[in-house]
Amino acid sequence: MSTDPETTENTAPGVAARGAADTGRAAPDADPAAQGEVAGDAAPGEGAHGEGVDGAPRDDVTDAGTAGADPDPVGQSPFEGDGESAAQRSEAEAELAAQRIERERIERRKAEKRGPIDSGAKLSGKAADLLAAVRAVESGQKPVATVFGEPERATRRPAPEPVRRPQPAPAAPAAAPAPETVGAVGRVLADGGAPDALAPQVTAALGEGADEQLRSDPWLLLRVGGVRPEQADGFARALLGAQCRPDDERRGRALTGWLLEQAALAGHTALEMSALIAALAQRAVPDAESAVQSAVAEGEALVFQDALDPTAPAPEPAEDGEEAEERPVRVLIGLERYALAEESLADGLARLINSAPKQDGSAEDWERAAAAAHGSTAELVRAVAGHGLVLHTGGEASRAEPAALLEVAAGLGLRAWAATHTPGGRDRFAAALRAGQGQGNSGQVQEGAGPGHRSDGPEASRATTVAGLLSGVEGPGRDADGALDLDLLVVLDAPQLDVETAALLIESLPDGARLVLSGDPAVLWSAGPGRVFADLLAARICPRVSSRLPDSGPLGELVSGIGIGELGQVDAPGKEVVIVPVRDAGEAVHRTVQLVADSVPRAIGVPPEQTVVITPGHGGAAGTRALNAALKERLNPGPGRFGGFDPGDRIAYSPAPGRTVPGTVVKADADGLHLSCSGLPVVVAKERVEQSVRHGWALTAHQAVGDRWPAVVAVLPGDAVPALSRPWIYTAFGRADRHLSVVHGVEQALPRAVAEVVAKPRTTRLPLLLATQVPATG
Repeated sequence: MSTDPETTENTAPGVAARGAADTGRAAPDADPAAQGEVAGDAAPGEGAHGEGVDGAPRDDVTDAGTAGADPDPVGQSPFEGDGESAAQRSEAEAELAAQRIERERIERRKAEKRGPIDSGAKLSGKAADLLAAVRAVESGQKPVATVFGEPERATRRPAPEPVRRPQPAPAAPAAAPAPETVGAVGRVLADGGAPDALAPQVTAALGEGADEQLRSDPWLLLRVGGVRPEQADGFARALLGAQCRPDDERRGRALTGWLLEQAALAGHTALEMSALIAALAQRAVPDAESAVQSAVAEGEALVFQDALDPTAPAPEPAEDGEEAEERPVRVLIGLERYALAEESLADGLARLINSAPKQDGSAEDWERAAAAAHGSTAELVRAVAGHGLVLHTGGEASRAEPAALLEVAAGLGLRAWAATHTPGGRDRFAAALRAGQGQGNSGQVQEGAGPGHRSDGPEASRATTVAGLLSGVEGPGRDADGALDLDLLVVLDAPQLDVETAALLIESLPDGARLVLSGDPAVLWSAGPGRVFADLLAARICPRVSSRLPDSGPLGELVSGIGIGELGQVDAPGKEVVIVPVRDAGEAVHRTVQLVADSVPRAIGVPPEQTVVITPGHGGAAGTRALNAALKERLNPGPGRFGGFDPGDRIAYSPAPGRTVPGTVVKADADGLHLSCSGLPVVVAKERVEQSVRHGWALTAHQAVGDRWPAVVAVLPGDAVPALSRPWIYTAFGRADRHLSVVHGVEQALPRAVAEVVAKPRTTRLPLLLATQVPATG
């Protein structure tokens, strides 16, 4: 399939030369969907992964948080107060409380394994040893070569069993800071020229004595989400006067922590020392190495010396008079929370792989069930029968195989559950279970059902969301030891697992449980740090089953081609794919509104409420903000009396960073904004509306991942070229069940992105941690 056709007929969008292309351009007010500009005329392609403009991970840490990026999920201004209400309980608060409990348990477990040492009360084990080594070098007690010499080769050991304790119910949110404390912080902020609206966030970030801490170290302001280094520098100049210098140790230490946080937003769990030093130098830190050492010494960062090949044999001992051969290593710097999460995740995965699964059903029963299945479904059943961890890959149609596995497991008496990334994905999977679909099943719900369609019934009770499972809002609950009360867990949308969520999930599994991680490796990676699914696929430490069920129809053919880097032509007799060329962002917005409100309902039969618009970023002339404003004006005009919202507005609710739940506004009152999300009522306190609710007719690809809609309008304005990559386009185009319209203004950048722009790498430690505990199986 060619990506560079020469004519205006049967070409990829935007490929044809100007002049001839204009003969096929729709008139500004024509009906695009009715004109028959289908994928036979042009087939769209995919965009780039590192989408800072998508409100999700950004790839270049030195540019993180700049150029079109939205640092937080809802585009909150750096100088807007949080004002979170402690009295308002919500699903998000329950989830966050449960996660805090799990993190405390992980930290207790680490403390039991490795006692703390004096050089850093917050550190233990290898991290503390390395901290002590850094201090020894700083003090001149030891030369660098001696301290960072050849590390002792780690011996393989079985993964320790986790220490579990009964899990209490999610605790109520912490009480709001005392008004006098917030007031004192506000006065410090005012003295430094910063808005006092930041006072609640600063108080929450710094804790007791926040005002004194901030006055003595103004760069602590960088701990507040959304604050930029130049803003912190200005604040410090106002407070410190002539004492404020670029080489201030406090500044270097704060910028080190800030850069590591930005790296986490870009998906990295750690940074190579050289990259961190280069980023600090770009921000006018004169002695970047000293700044990193200071952050490590204060326990604000950890340093790791990881062998490049942990499986390589140890070097031969040096003979007299000769220097010992050194094993190549890389030095990484990371934040403690992600280091703990990756270590806990690696331990838990090793426990699953190295221990035999619980014997539920005889080997003959499992083999009988596998023989009754076909193809890759049979392979999946056999793999799960004998292994604690199994990876399963495939597209939308492949969801039929985990559905069949759950039926088999339930028939053998296992307590089997499935967990998805979104409520929409949960409801689609529950519908497949309810229909009793097995091999050959597309895994999709009936036509006309989008993410808001909720499936009920006994089968639906076996499907949950990952967030609901961990928080206890959904799922089987926990046993007396605090573990999830199940025997088999199938996690769908596995590429969306970040390291912290994955660690919490693995730690929650009981002994002998089986885990299947299933997903499409071609979609965008998680919004949080890490690339758990991709790292596990590359590690080859457990069985991997690749589905042989293809996604059918013109849309399936188009998206499958994009996944392998080919933007080909597809026949779309039912107008499954329509290309709408545009000249500029203004025309892109006009055509998008026309498609959603008129063309798609009339020509395709999909109403506006079942159509979603996907665009690369929140900002810009054709970003989600501009598109949502235009769509609201057309589809649900109103004064927006409650934070810009009116009853009937479509919204995107973010209960936690990296999670988006589509819904609609029901009403607003003194309690807050009342939403309906996947059929469930949600009340968002007034103080949280601006930071957690957006209009939702138009989404970014990261917000849409895990859901599907009957119709999708993908908007690719000319300024979107830097954001285009194969994973982005694959994800955006793959959200459509029946129809895809592409508002296309990027010309040759589209096929070029599909063919050449792959996902940018993320720096993680999980592969190394796994390699020291579990041998690769080839």
